[in-house]
Amino acid sequence: MADVHPEHAQLQADLIYLGWQYILLHPDPGPPPKRPSPVEESEPPPAEPDPELVRRERLQEDLLNRPVRIFRWFMVILTAIILAAAVAGYLNWSFALIGLAAAGGVAGICSYALLQGDRAVKYRVHEQQARDDRQRQERDKELFHAQEEHAQRYREWQELKDRHDRQLTWYAVAVPDEIDRIDVAGGTLPGWSALITLLGATRLYTGGHLTVLDLSEGAIAKDLIELAGRGGDEPLVWVLPVDLPKLDLGATLKPEAFADVLAHVVSVSEESRTTRDLSFDNAILERVLEVLGENATINQVTAALRALAQVGDPRDDLRFGLITATQLERIGTLFGRGVSDRVVIERAWALESQLRKLETLGTQAVRLPPARLRVVSMDRQAGVFGNRVLGTYVATALTHILRQSPASDRPWYHTIIVAGADKLRGDVLDRLMDACETSRTGLVLTYRSLTPTVRERLGRGHAAVAFMRLGNAEDARVASEHVGTEHRLELAQLTETISASIAGLDGGYTSTISQAEDATEERGESRTDLAEDITESTEWGRTATKIGEKERVLQRSREFLVEPHQLQQLPTTSVIVTDATAEGRRVRLADANPAILTFPRTTLGELDEVREAVLASTGSPGDDDEPPPNLGPPPQRLDWRKDR
Repeated sequence: MADVHPEHAQLQADLIYLGWQYILLHPDPGPPPKRPSPVEESEPPPAEPDPELVRRERLQEDLLNRPVRIFRWFMVILTAIILAAAVAGYLNWSFALIGLAAAGGVAGICSYALLQGDRAVKYRVHEQQARDDRQRQERDKELFHAQEEHAQRYREWQELKDRHDRQLTWYAVAVPDEIDRIDVAGGTLPGWSALITLLGATRLYTGGHLTVLDLSEGAIAKDLIELAGRGGDEPLVWVLPVDLPKLDLGATLKPEAFADVLAHVVSVSEESRTTRDLSFDNAILERVLEVLGENATINQVTAALRALAQVGDPRDDLRFGLITATQLERIGTLFGRGVSDRVVIERAWALESQLRKLETLGTQAVRLPPARLRVVSMDRQAGVFGNRVLGTYVATALTHILRQSPASDRPWYHTIIVAGADKLRGDVLDRLMDACETSRTGLVLTYRSLTPTVRERLGRGHAAVAFMRLGNAEDARVASEHVGTEHRLELAQLTETISASIAGLDGGYTSTISQAEDATEERGESRTDLAEDITESTEWGRTATKIGEKERVLQRSREFLVEPHQLQQLPTTSVIVTDATAEGRRVRLADANPAILTFPRTTLGELDEVREAVLASTGSPGDDDEPPPNLGPPPQRLDWRKDR
């Protein structure tokens, strides 16, 4: 695995990307610390004492000195009376002088007491002013320390805020190409569309090839087709049964393999058929193909089966050149005559009635240009049973082609996606799984519901399992037991917002086979910027563009336990990925929305990679406060036409 450096933040061919994990390694520090209140800030000391304080002190002193002042005035008046009496001759001057001295002395003492009171008032005012000055100085000192402490706290908050704002928020959720298969259980059509668009685009843009067998009848690969078309390599899209004449899949199979394919196709409507029944059908078809020779077509096989079942007039088939007289004669003697004739006739009739749905297969086959993306889909207007027959044929034919192919030296270089794989029989799935594992072809199977057939095969072998929304309560219970209810997962608000804004899939596929001859002559402008292509050519990218800067706002998330009712309420694009590693089984919640690749804070590195890079850069295993290294923007100018 490549080292995680800014210059190496590119798609890796040895990883299969399934979504993006929302994690905030550095939580929001909240609002900035509050500054010291302006009310607490000190004012300059007053130049004069506080008049109100002086007034209060003087009033208090006047109240205390009022008796002294009255007594002083009494002494003054008494002094005046004594002096007047002495002048008038009513009082002896000796006694008058003694009275004057006594009264004047008392009046002087009272005046001195009043003077001391005035001095006391001034002293108390001065002391109060001094205390106020000391308190003001203490407040100034406290305010200075508070401002210093606030500045320090603000610097720390600013550092945490910058770290929070510049951190990565979306980490890639991928599994290594060492696994053989990915089983996707549950999900809606829009959810499958998102997952297949992301998985398919990343495989194509790393130089791989992709085949999509869409049995969902929901056009889930429509965005992927439009995205691939911008890369300059027009995809090939078959819409069956309309394009059945131009589908040459299986044309090169040997008679034995062709008989095996057709026998499995017939078994679609007979779920209870055993291996013995399949062998009997296979024996009939092998003998018929032996008579018809190499390169026999389906309509020749059905003509031979009609002759064997004695249905209709064989002269019509002779006239149209489907069989020859010699072949007709040999067919009549294939199984001899006797009691078993009726059994052979009944099976031949059953085989013909179902294989006739494939009669036009390859009748108008043309040489098609090479394509990195091939999509085989079923027309939703066609019959349900007919689509199952066609889907089984394509899956079984692919299986035989893979069995004949040598093992690739690059795992997942060729990837096959089967959407709606629960519509295939269990033995058809088993054979496809084995063929992909032997040829080292990547295989992705999506199941709408967890039927008993699906449960037996879910995660079997070296496979990763992904769970999407499971509407059925029983399916949700099985999924929660598989994942483990002890896991607590984090769901981003953005995932819920975008999932709720995406409408259902409209329309169907547009076949490109009829215009395939022109595709080699008229090519659009080659576009190799994956992020730009996702933005402009997928519904997910266009929706993310409308939301725009909300990605910065919608950073909240909520946690939930893996419980059945939670799995029934998962957002459309949420996918719980479980896979086994050397350290144990991993359980991760991802958002399969391909537009997340275009977000500025999305990295192609996985969360564990980033954490390891942090430890390597800091050299301190215990330092979890360092921000993750910037792994750079999404990959730019990735040439998907060049093998990597």
